[in-house]
Parts: sequence; structure tokens; C-alpha cells
Amino acid sequence: MAVILSAQRTAVVPRGGAFARLSLEDMAAPVLRACLLAAGIGAVDEVICANAIGPGGNAARRIALAAGLPETVAGLTIDRQCAGGLDAILLAAALVDSGRADLVLAGGAESFSRRPLRLMPDPDGGPPVPYDEAPFTPWPLRNPRMAAAAAALADAMGYDRAAQEAVAVHSHAKALAAGPLPEIVPLEGVVRDPFARALSPALLRRAPVVEGTVTRATAAVAADGAAFCLVAADRFAGPGALRVLGGRTLGASPEQPGLAPVPAIAAVLAAAGLGPAQITQAEVMEAYAAQAMACITQAGLDPARVNMQGGALARGHPIGASGAILAVRLFHALGAGTGLAAIASAGGIGCALLVQRSAG
Repeated sequence: MAVILSAQRTAVVPRGGAFARLSLEDMAAPVLRACLLAAGIGAVDEVICANAIGPGGNAARRIALAAGLPETVAGLTIDRQCAGGLDAILLAAALVDSGRADLVLAGGAESFSRRPLRLMPDPDGGPPVPYDEAPFTPWPLRNPRMAAAAAALADAMGYDRAAQEAVAVHSHAKALAAGPLPEIVPLEGVVRDPFARALSPALLRRAPVVEGTVTRATAAVAADGAAFCLVAADRFAGPGALRVLGGRTLGASPEQPGLAPVPAIAAVLAAAGLGPAQITQAEVMEAYAAQAMACITQAGLDPARVNMQGGALARGHPIGASGAILAVRLFHALGAGTGLAAIASAGGIGCALLVQRSAG
């Protein structure tokens, strides 16, 4: 059974902030080195990096080389949008469990600040057409914008603006109360997630509407960041290691991507013979307050055990890294017990990871 030996991340910095001039390797290489140092490991067999909006060119290979890893580490870059960082860890565990690798650094890195400008060639010879994001399904009528899907979910679940704002306020408050977190690798002088703040009623009233009842305050801000875990064969496990009990990634309705983690959570819990009440701590992605609320409710999780030190509403959303950040948070915040990380992804994809740490 694969284990997680160490887990580190950068702070999550909103687009255009302190990380705006950094490349993916500038952000991620220090995190890889910190993971190795924390575990007392010198080298790995593979690096798997999720990246959703970068320029291509196998970011994992560039990051591995920048971190000083041997040239034999080929690097594997994956794109499952928001789920990619968590999926990278599941893939690393599968490689380890199959015997194909003993030590894998897995996670994600994303820079909204250095996101490439995109143009689609006109097949009829006209000027290239700018576009912001690739489609997530082959059907335009079944390819909702994420904010529109979140607003529709809020309407369907009966979450008004005030209910969503209450979740955002609580997320920021928990993040502020947590203070500096031990998993953050100092970079560009940033040692904590800078976006967390006290959300006053006046700030909430002024928040621009994004779609329906969703506002800027109840949607995670686009951000830069990197997060990685060192996944290893269990013979490397020492005190504090997290055992990977299981993980599942499942497709669901493209029209309602926000609920996609629910069947993934149910599947991973069923495979482990556990129920929601047996989860000690959960990290559930807060891309939108309504989406997080619906996932927590539909999965039967105890809200008091979810995002106990704040979620993405208080941090931000560096797409390819966001799932890995959930796993990093569990590694550092979970005591003895069972932890769950879950995230929704564009196109109707849900991913869940189940881990466990023994007492002592």
C-alpha cells in the first residue's frame, strides 16, 4: 500500500501578486526540494505534475530538472483541470502499488499570472479568434461556464446569496485563525496565504455578482501556486506517514460538474468499508461556496470536520495545483484517523482520495 512521506506547497497568491513573474519551475522546484528534504530522500523515480492552463512542453520535466533531480527522471504532465493535482497523487500511488516505482513526487503547479494568450486559427482564412478556455465537452449546449453551473446548483439546492456568503465568511475566518501553516515553503517573501481576510457585511454587499446568486466573494479567486506530495512504497514509511487507503476519479453530468465528487466519495468510502461518519477530517474544494455546500451535504459529511483551517474561498484556486493542496493540507492537519480529499472538475469529473494515519 502506497504511503505519503512528506507534503509541501507554496502559498496560494492571487493572480498578479507576488508570484506574477515566476515560471512554473520557479514555483514548483523549491517545493520538490522541500518534500525530499522533509523525508530525508535524495532522489525519486518519477515526477507527475498537473497543469491545466500552461503553455505545454511537459512542465513536469522542466520542474524535475530545475529541482536538480537526475536527468533519468522523465517527468509526466497531466491535465484533468481542477482534479489534476489530486489525480497526480492517485496515479503516483498506482505506480507504487504496481511496483513500477518506489518514490514519486506528485502534485500540481499553476500560474494564472503567466497564462498564455490563446488564439484559434480560422479555417476559412480569417484572423485568429481569441478564446479564454478550451471546451470541456464536445457539445456546446452541455458545456456550461463554471460560474453558471454553480449558480444553477445554488438555485437547485435553495442556497441564497446570504447562505453562500456565510460559508465564505467562515472559510476566511478559519484561515485567519489558523495563522501560518507548516506546509508552506517560503517563496518571494510570502510565508502564508495572503488572500484570507475578515469579510465584513460592507465588503460582501460590494462584491460584484458573477452569475445569479454567486458573487466574487463566494467564488475562489484565480491564483498562482504549487503543491506536491512524496508518494512511496510502504517499506519507506516512518512515523507520521499517511497511508493511501484508496482513490477514485469518476465522470458525472457535464451540466452539473459541482456534484461530480459525490459519487467519487461514495465509491472510495465503499471500497474501504467506511461511512462518512468515520471521516476524521475532510478537505473539500471550495471553487464556489454553493458547490462546496452541495458536495458536503450530498456526501453526508460533517461540516464541522471539513476545511477546518479554511478552504479555497480564503486561499484562491491555482487550477492544476488545487487538488494537491487538499492532500498537502491533510498531511499536515490530520492527526490519527482517516482523511478525505475531494474536488470537482470542469466537464463533470469528481476525484476523491482517502488516507489514514495511525496513532503514535
